[in-house]
Amino acid sequence: MATFLKVVVLAVTLNFVNSATYKEGDEVLLYVNKVGPYFNPHETYHYYQLPVCRPKQIEHKSLTLGEVLDGDRMAKSLYEIKFKKEEDKKVLCKVHYSESDLSLLRNAIEDLYYFEFVIDEIPIRGFIGHLEEGGFLPHSHKIYLWAHLHFNIEYNGDHIIYANVTTKEISPVSIDAVPTPFEVAFTYSVKWYQSNMKFEDRSKRLRDNSFFPKTLEIHWLSIINSMVLVFLLIGFVVIIMTRVLKSDFARYNLDDDENDDLDQEDNGWKIIHTDVFRFPPGKNVFCAILGVGSQFLALATGILLMAMLGMFNVHRHGAINSAGIVLYAFTSCISGYVAANMFKKMGGDNWVWNINLTSSLFALPFFLVWAIVNSVAWGYGTTQALPWQTVILLMALWVFVGYPLTVIGGIFGKNWAVSFDAPCRTKNIQREIPSVPWYRSAFAHCVVGGFLPFSAISVELYYIFATLWGREQYTLFGILFIVYGILLSVTACISVALTYFQLSAEDYRWWWRSIFSAGSTGMFVFLYALFYYFKRSNMSGALQSIEFFGYTFLTCYVFFLMLGTVSFFASLKFVRYIYVNLKMD
Repeated sequence: MATFLKVVVLAVTLNFVNSATYKEGDEVLLYVNKVGPYFNPHETYHYYQLPVCRPKQIEHKSLTLGEVLDGDRMAKSLYEIKFKKEEDKKVLCKVHYSESDLSLLRNAIEDLYYFEFVIDEIPIRGFIGHLEEGGFLPHSHKIYLWAHLHFNIEYNGDHIIYANVTTKEISPVSIDAVPTPFEVAFTYSVKWYQSNMKFEDRSKRLRDNSFFPKTLEIHWLSIINSMVLVFLLIGFVVIIMTRVLKSDFARYNLDDDENDDLDQEDNGWKIIHTDVFRFPPGKNVFCAILGVGSQFLALATGILLMAMLGMFNVHRHGAINSAGIVLYAFTSCISGYVAANMFKKMGGDNWVWNINLTSSLFALPFFLVWAIVNSVAWGYGTTQALPWQTVILLMALWVFVGYPLTVIGGIFGKNWAVSFDAPCRTKNIQREIPSVPWYRSAFAHCVVGGFLPFSAISVELYYIFATLWGREQYTLFGILFIVYGILLSVTACISVALTYFQLSAEDYRWWWRSIFSAGSTGMFVFLYALFYYFKRSNMSGALQSIEFFGYTFLTCYVFFLMLGTVSFFASLKFVRYIYVNLKMD
């Protein structure tokens, strides 16, 4: 158990910056990491899976949980780099290629494979080869291998500030129609440059100089446009609802004599006051959704706050992955508390089953999707397939931390639950629900309730997808936090409006509809994901497609849980408010 806690502590060390210092002539380790197609960000393989220079005994570097989840598999290389010592066309090794080796290299170069090395926690990237196509008749198709790498390293005092690699110092080696066995001599050069940048600021240099093209910019105009539209929408809903409710209260709270004089019959949301607090069917699942949704609200808020506090370094691989997993485990107590507390208020008895359902409501779908994705990745031999040690660690984190905290939270929630205290007494016989036009149907409510919150995040959604499924580094966490707040505000306002329209139609089944109306935002996010995959990305292949759609499904499921929870609690607060202020007979 002590070893397990040490691993967890290592995983949550998010702001770690390697402060290695060097003296002139000290060895600077260069780790080889991974290779993969340029346009498939999550299809990565270990560098030594290619026929390249490799040591007789491969020695891997110890990695953090986030690095493993990010697909990193670092291993020591044959490159001998000394601090401040320059090298010029030094021979690394000579490789004799068979026809199968050359075929593997040709396919990799045609698929635009790039490599990633790591020097002092700084990733350096380059293409393994060069493809030339030209002419029409005849068409030329030439494939070249970069056999020489030139490393440019900047330093300040005894620290390494920045490093990159270039390949154009020496012409590449043609591997088209060559006799086998074919010998290639791999060489490298090292050049050191003095820098005035402080070591603490080197992450800025890494962010500003990237192998991948930079397309993310601060999109102030789009953000301001979204904020204006959202605030107008919220203001419109609040003003209209306030005026309508004021009119309703004036009409419904008339004295009996005044009511008789007006010969007015009760209708609208007042007439269903004996049914509006009738608990919904499927209370167990209903409360579990509220519990897990509350957990993800806390998780998302925690991640964004940590990001805004600068706890995720640009050059530190997988820090957010580690934070998300550890926070998910430790916020499990929230899901247990909310689910059991609400279940007890609704008169539920079998709280043990409710806790088990809550703990598995997200964990089970996640495990099924992960099992499929990991199996496919394992079949392809990519670094995205988690090693068994990491699988055991994640299972132990859930078994020994996540699940027990869910149970503990459930016990506290059950014991601290008070009565539901509905403002109106519920009758035993249910009132008949009148038919409604199509624009007041559950489907119409889901379309409106899902589209409006989606429109609040549609601008930012592209940048999030470009970060998760592209090559971008997202750093605008302050803007993302504002958009997150806008999303929750719009969800709450729209859910209140839709609940009012539903009650006005004398339909008291608002419990489940409040969850599905805003939760349908997840469906719009999935539709956008389809658009992004086919129109905005160059991803292809079975492995990348399965991973994209599998994890996108889970993301949309999280949207459903989070926004459904916000919608229900906003609607509950609203329903309580209007019936507390209603004059009863």
